[in-house]
Amino acid sequence: MLGESLPTRSPAAKRRESLATVRCNPIGAEPGEAGTHFRVWAPAHEALAVALLEPSAGDMPDALVVERRETVSLHAEAGGYFSGLVPGVAPGDLYFFALDDGSLSPDPASRFQPVGPFGPSEVVDPSAFKWTDDGWRGLAPHEHVIYELHVGTFTPEGTWSAAQARLPSLADLGVRTIELMPVAEFPGSFGWGYDGVDLFAPTRLYGSPDDMRRFVDAAHAVGLAVILDVVYNHLGPAGAVLDRFSPHYFTDRHDNEWGQALNFDDAQSGPVREFFITNAVHWISEYHLDGLRIDAAQAIFDSSPEHVLAAIAAAARAAAPGRRLLLVAENEPQDPVMLRAPERGGHGLDAAVNDDFHHSAVVAATGRTEAYLTDYRGAPQELVSAVKRGYLYQGQWYSWQAQARGSFSLDIGPRRFVHYLQTHDQVANTFRGRRLHELTSPGRLRALTALLLLSPPVPQLFQGQEFAASSPFHYFADHDGELAEAVRTGRLAQVGQFGSMARAIRFEGMAPPNARATFERCRLDHAEAATNAEILLLHHDLLHLRREDPVIATPATEVDGAVIGPEAFVLRFVAPSGHERLLVVNLGTDLRLVSNPEPLLGPPGRGSWVELWSSEDPRYGGSGTPESDVRRPWTLAAHSALFLRSS
Repeated sequence: MLGESLPTRSPAAKRRESLATVRCNPIGAEPGEAGTHFRVWAPAHEALAVALLEPSAGDMPDALVVERRETVSLHAEAGGYFSGLVPGVAPGDLYFFALDDGSLSPDPASRFQPVGPFGPSEVVDPSAFKWTDDGWRGLAPHEHVIYELHVGTFTPEGTWSAAQARLPSLADLGVRTIELMPVAEFPGSFGWGYDGVDLFAPTRLYGSPDDMRRFVDAAHAVGLAVILDVVYNHLGPAGAVLDRFSPHYFTDRHDNEWGQALNFDDAQSGPVREFFITNAVHWISEYHLDGLRIDAAQAIFDSSPEHVLAAIAAAARAAAPGRRLLLVAENEPQDPVMLRAPERGGHGLDAAVNDDFHHSAVVAATGRTEAYLTDYRGAPQELVSAVKRGYLYQGQWYSWQAQARGSFSLDIGPRRFVHYLQTHDQVANTFRGRRLHELTSPGRLRALTALLLLSPPVPQLFQGQEFAASSPFHYFADHDGELAEAVRTGRLAQVGQFGSMARAIRFEGMAPPNARATFERCRLDHAEAATNAEILLLHHDLLHLRREDPVIATPATEVDGAVIGPEAFVLRFVAPSGHERLLVVNLGTDLRLVSNPEPLLGPPGRGSWVELWSSEDPRYGGSGTPESDVRRPWTLAAHSALFLRSS
């Protein structure tokens, strides 16, 4: 019984245990030949024990019924840690931590929660999986083409194994990197994953930890890197247990719009920093991931001499010797400190998401300038500047937030930014979860896709974008009661920033986030890839041009650009070899260039420009392309993009 006095080990036994135990990580349950070693930071308690469990007979229901097998006390260490080697405990065994207030709790560093965050933790041996990716070394920075997917809706089955079966087709398409939306365990039977509470445990909803490893191993086998979206700025509103072990996991020192701020710089922040650094390392080492995408990095508050993100970046790289990682920041204020080297006071991440490109491109595609699109015109100058410079706002006034936005980052270079036309957020923020192909003309969509996939920044696609999926992508989260109502109200406020959508919602209503039907509607139907073969072929051809064209595929290629019409612009690519390419984009009506007073249009040397690719090719659903010759009067077709080579 929890209230009983628990036996303690002698000092000699403790010394023998210490000598026999070599841990890979400072926290969690680690199985070995002599048993399983447990270690947890719990300064809120004077005593701690491991309650070992026996599953009830029959299949595991959602609420697992267990019987206590035995309870083994852990010994207290300095600094609030408890640890101990428990003989006979093997992978697959279930346990709780028994707290000194008489309650049971899952392990904060649990490697698996077989029935969800409120049930027992399971001992997992990550070394038991037989990897086949010994020769995998990751991708060079310029090789990444990111494909964001949500495991639960990427396939009808919503599992790791079903997603794994589709990896070869993504590789054939030309994708190079899978970005997984968060997979840490969260309450309920469906959700986006940003309300994770067991950060070391892949959710049971998609399969086992080894199913995830199998997915990564299979991705590497077909040449795909895999990165994971991680949330280090808050925990989900239900099911988190960190505060049961210590109140110091959180701080009131900073305001956080998503909940209580995590403590990276207040009293007793050392073990908190250790927890999150260890979490990042565990994904890289135990799952062979090729990098991380840091969600809402601006809400990771830290005034320490070394920012926790810099520490995470250094530890992640050290955990993958000989393997190239990609560490990406989502950073709404557009602070270039994320990308600067540590010796320059930065965090040392590799790339940052550039929302400016998306916002300008969507305005160019749709003409809508509501809410956070207010400060964009979708003008050719904006698109050229985003391709050449990254962030558009680098300290200028930003009326939507009534303050200056961003700061100087002209020294960073365009290849350090991730550009996109669609993401989970941006699709969900539209009325009915509509995708961009439903909001613009086919020609504009093809032209903007060419801009995205041929320009130097790292391109990112969202699941189904490549075949113009008809499935929406709504916000969904399996909450109930007051929490469900709070989430619904929050989503109404988020989408309601767009005045036109707020009015439409008043008439039609909004898909309820906690309805299973909302989640089910978001599942992809991959049969549409055949139905929409033209747009799929467009993405395939552009991605293979990006990978194989000797100018576009060369990381040292430089790009310049100029506006040549009200909605038209040109980008000129110059490789060190001297070979050149021209991308001409016209998002407006037919543009007749009787005279061409723009030097970037001039053919190199005494040569000429030869068409390599056109978005108006009938194979892509286009209407054909007029002859392109800058030496004569020239008509640029409406809503089109041309890719030309020097001859």
